[in-house]
Amino acid sequence: MTQPIKPARLFLTALLGGVLGGAAVTATAHWVGRDNTRDYLLEHPEVLPQVVERLKAKESEGALAKAAPLAQKVWPGAVLGNPAGKTVLVEFMDYACGYCRASEKDVARLLAGNPDLKVVIRQLPILSPQSADAAKMALAAAKQSKFAAFHRAMYAAGRLTPETIATAARTAGVDLALAQKQMAEPATEAEIEGNLTLARNLGLNGTPSWIAGGQVLGGAVGYDALAKALAKN
Repeated sequence: MTQPIKPARLFLTALLGGVLGGAAVTATAHWVGRDNTRDYLLEHPEVLPQVVERLKAKESEGALAKAAPLAQKVWPGAVLGNPAGKTVLVEFMDYACGYCRASEKDVARLLAGNPDLKVVIRQLPILSPQSADAAKMALAAAKQSKFAAFHRAMYAAGRLTPETIATAARTAGVDLALAQKQMAEPATEAEIEGNLTLARNLGLNGTPSWIAGGQVLGGAVGYDALAKALAKN
């Protein structure tokens, strides 16, 4: 008679096999018959760091699978490149973020090299008191079909202040009176709150953060890393 394998034990067996390969499958074949999973881990503490990392990776994959469709949903007009593109890069950004500004050249290079690339910009205003105002102005600019122009002008404007936000909007041709009304709309606030929730669910720790090719990347990772991830799309 064989002892039934409890689901948690079976999961950890498979997990160890995935982490350590065939050797783990052989080693765990004997272990699964034990009553206490604790025994094996105490006897083989060297596997714990790998198990923990693997568990984190699985949790991240699960969170991404649930959140990716929402992350790719575009606020009307808040996209760079080809709006109908099949290759999608999602960027969570803040106009007060120097690393986001530094990454713009990488995004521009990616767009120049791929006419099928759609870059979905998600506002994540977390770094300064002015970040939320800039994010709301960007969403208003998008509604007025001025997003790309505002996005470029905002990064070119320098330090984020109420004055530079207004200057960038004027440079982009945004109707400021209309924008003020659009910024105050409940949908605008809901979009930003939704982005913050998405970021938490994905475990994002700051800006810029990216979703590309079924994976999450954090920080100013550079052109090569983004291109490599997008190649998996």
